[in-house]
Amino acid sequence: MNQKNSDILFERAQKVIPGGVNSPVRAFGSVGGTPLFMEKGEGAYLYDADGNRYLDFVSSWGPLILGHRHPVVLEAVKKAADRGTSFGTPTKAEVELAEKVVQMVPSVEKVRMVNSGTEATMTAVRLARGFTGRDKILKFEGCYHGHSDSFLMKAGSGVATLGIPGSPGVPKSLAADTLLAPYNDWKAVEKWAQTHGDELAAIIVEPVAGNMGTILPDADFLSRLRAITRKTKSLLIFDEVITGFRLSEGGAQKVYGIEPDLTCFGKIIGGGLPVGAVGGRCEVMDALAPAGPVYQAGTLSGNPLAMAAGWATLDFLQKNDLWFQLNEKANGFTDRLKRWIQTKELPLCINQIGSMFTIFFTKGPVGNFSEASETDTQKYSQFFNALLEKGVYFPPSAYETVFLSTAMTQADLEFAFEAITQSLEEIY
Repeated sequence: MNQKNSDILFERAQKVIPGGVNSPVRAFGSVGGTPLFMEKGEGAYLYDADGNRYLDFVSSWGPLILGHRHPVVLEAVKKAADRGTSFGTPTKAEVELAEKVVQMVPSVEKVRMVNSGTEATMTAVRLARGFTGRDKILKFEGCYHGHSDSFLMKAGSGVATLGIPGSPGVPKSLAADTLLAPYNDWKAVEKWAQTHGDELAAIIVEPVAGNMGTILPDADFLSRLRAITRKTKSLLIFDEVITGFRLSEGGAQKVYGIEPDLTCFGKIIGGGLPVGAVGGRCEVMDALAPAGPVYQAGTLSGNPLAMAAGWATLDFLQKNDLWFQLNEKANGFTDRLKRWIQTKELPLCINQIGSMFTIFFTKGPVGNFSEASETDTQKYSQFFNALLEKGVYFPPSAYETVFLSTAMTQADLEFAFEAITQSLEEIY
């Protein structure tokens, strides 16, 4: 494919933007080549600066569950923009979106809107510390909760892609208050609880990991975490920035039947615009200022454009009950891929739930970060570039999740299946 304009734009970008990108994974560092500069999206497709078209399995890293430029979302944003882009005051739109989230997620009684998933997780941890009067948190290896200081030890997503074990700039004193355990290992959590239970403010977890590739929780993993937090009187925080409103109307917590104390949202509740949120039961949420002493603020929190896009997305999904249809479509697609891989006896493992999946370039099974790290990143790079040449856009990292959107037709998925299988045959 001709990528002349992307090459020129990347050369310009490197002169004024660190690494030429505003988020590290976009740099194509682990897959090679020049990052593609996109011009527009339409339905299930992306179009780059050279006019090439790609079937989009990244979906802006998850939020575009309805695809690009969905007319219902566009209309909502246009109407909101006609009234103004930002006010720095309360608006009806933020009340309506908060009401929608509370109505859809049983564990959530109140919501605080913020501007990103990182802000949501950062706020949730501060709130947990303020509410419990304790300092330590426990996170899991390979789970990425944004780039705030508390979360960068053995994180997933871009940190895993770049092979960075932590990050310069994170104080050792703060790192000491972050306990680590392997994902799906509740016994390791229990050991920490025995030694630090009275210091533990919260356990934060992706109920389905999406930032070291898609990794599902073992049968009793989440219920064990719920029991441990109750025993230690700490809070259970679900990071549903990716899974919230993607796996089901109530997110992963509805799928698995576990209610956390706090939930972090993002991605889909912005309908493609920057947004995040923290929600939970009243007792905990009312510790946030101005109702309580735990301070959090943001000039653009509850931005009217993001609120309008988010409400329109959730309302459309809910009214049309699209989760079942999308999940069934994804189940059929991945089942077919699994059968093909089995027939060819390739050293691959597919983890999938709902409209999220990852092809790990290892025999598997993959149930934690250590096992995910066995994936052959060189093979993934070859696979990624072979797909790109065929007009299919996968994440430029072996440690990310692939997303389907409702905009994808059966014809699109047939095209994708042929491109994926042909690319795998080329590299093996």
